[in-house]
Amino acid sequence: MNTPSRFSPARRHGLQALALLGLGAGWAPPAQAAGKTLPLSASLADELARALKARQPLLVMVSLHRCPWCEEVRNNYLAPMRAQDGLPVVQLDMLSPRATRDLQGAATTHDALVRAWDVKVAPTVLFLGPRGKEVADRLVGGSPDFYSAYLDRRLALAREAVVA
Repeated sequence: MNTPSRFSPARRHGLQALALLGLGAGWAPPAQAAGKTLPLSASLADELARALKARQPLLVMVSLHRCPWCEEVRNNYLAPMRAQDGLPVVQLDMLSPRATRDLQGAATTHDALVRAWDVKVAPTVLFLGPRGKEVADRLVGGSPDFYSAYLDRRLALAREAVVA
């Protein structure tokens, strides 16, 4: 059954040609479906308490709107780990005035926390353990070749620190 198109046949043909050219030049659509998200932090104290109760570190991803590396990390690493393994992870928007609570329960904003933690690069993933201490080195920026290995290593170290 043919469904009507909003494009004329000539326009549709041109768009198909552009798509084929893009694929030939190495462009590919994102491997993961769009729309994967991580919860935005509402209360780090509560989020950390839930993570520690599950004997897990809390991962905090500092992201920036429209950052391609942030989308890569969120869509292809952290969101799938959260969905499949229940990984405790929340997101802070680097420049957002969105309200949250800090590790002591005091009212603050996403951008104020990012500044207080001296995060300068998006994405940055922090691994928090007991008393809100960082229990593994921050994962700063992205690496197309080794990101998974870097993330796995830090997550293993963080998990060891939480159960110790």
